[in-house]
Amino acid sequence: MIRSAFAEFRTLGLLALPIILTQLSQVSMGVADAIMAGRVGATDLAGVTLGGNLYFPLMLFMSGTIMAVTPSVSQLHGAGRLGEAGAVVRQALWIAVCGGGLLVAVLHNIGPLYRLAGVDERAIPVAVAYLKAASLGLVPVLAYVALRCLCEGMAWTWAAMLISLSALPLKVLLNWLFIYGSPTLGVPALGGAGCGWATAIAMLYSLLVMIVVVCFSRARASNVLAAFSLPRIGEIWRLLRLGLPIGVTLFVELAFFSVATILIGRLGVETVAAHQVAFSIIAVAFMVPLALGMAATIRVGFNVGAENRAAAQISAGVAVAATLVWSVVVAAALMLFRHDLVRLYSSEHEVVQMAAGLLTIGAAFQIFDASQATMMGALRGYKDTGAPMVIALIGYWALGLPFGYAACFGADFLNVTAIGVEGLWWGLVVGLAAVSMALFVRLRMISRPG
Repeated sequence: MIRSAFAEFRTLGLLALPIILTQLSQVSMGVADAIMAGRVGATDLAGVTLGGNLYFPLMLFMSGTIMAVTPSVSQLHGAGRLGEAGAVVRQALWIAVCGGGLLVAVLHNIGPLYRLAGVDERAIPVAVAYLKAASLGLVPVLAYVALRCLCEGMAWTWAAMLISLSALPLKVLLNWLFIYGSPTLGVPALGGAGCGWATAIAMLYSLLVMIVVVCFSRARASNVLAAFSLPRIGEIWRLLRLGLPIGVTLFVELAFFSVATILIGRLGVETVAAHQVAFSIIAVAFMVPLALGMAATIRVGFNVGAENRAAAQISAGVAVAATLVWSVVVAAALMLFRHDLVRLYSSEHEVVQMAAGLLTIGAAFQIFDASQATMMGALRGYKDTGAPMVIALIGYWALGLPFGYAACFGADFLNVTAIGVEGLWWGLVVGLAAVSMALFVRLRMISRPG
């Protein structure tokens, strides 16, 4: 048993390492947005933050739906039927085109939502301009996700890593060009809105390179580009039944954080900036458990497809154990180096002090956040997506957000005194803890052999 666990840890590590680097590259794009927009001013940073907190939940909703490709391909791979995977992915591409187009229309008309939420008026024009530009990259990035999930379902995670690593310097260069402008090239300084244009172009680049990779690599064995397929309602519906709960789960989790950010927008741009700085730091550490969860999807799915549920249970257990060890180390680092980390983002005294205080709470909530992400990934390998969706809805929206709102703004009928932004962060802790514990019980139930 111990030998099997060590062998599984090695296999998971080889799968997860490229995913970690891929996710770090992607989150670094967001970090670059925060740092480079923050140099323009707190208003631009707040605008990019508020824009991103609508853009990314919606994008992840559609991405999560398309992520049904990964367990579908991994189980076909485990069953020795990889040649059937291409037809599945072509239907996922139709979901990407139609769903992405719908989201573009939504994000081009989102301005009134910010005013309805009472967000600081100074940040709204930046947020709206950012969204209109960034939304143009939605269809390309969703198509990229479908092809990336094909590769990852084949247990080939290096392709996405290399593409992401090459896209990161491009994104930073485009940020510099569009945020600060270039009189030599005739590009005006767009401030925070420039992050949106850089995002859209980087996403198109990623798709084009991924198409080339799929054409000239082992992914050709899936036959994904060997034919053209019209939409097939039955196959699309099968993918939606598996993928929509994944998309909804990702959406309600990130929307949980995003709604918290929009509510924090009532407290002023400095508070939003501090929240974003602290959250960006935690997001970097979160990439490791997220990658372990994605690797667990691949390994669990492969073993289930091969009808070896005992091996699938070991895959899930090793991934969760590794995540818990990582989380404890990260929590200690956040407590010890919080001021130094925050100063990498901002030199404004008020922002630094507030963000450092939030990181003390973040040290607690990232342990629960990390463990729930890995367990979600393991459950997807079993194609168990409905129950985790319900757990996320209850934990985040029925427990975490009401608790955080009451603690942040006060609740006279509960005799709760307002404590500001820290209250919303404690709401994050409550929601994530509830989800993490419920998912642990669910995973124990589902992973039992036989």
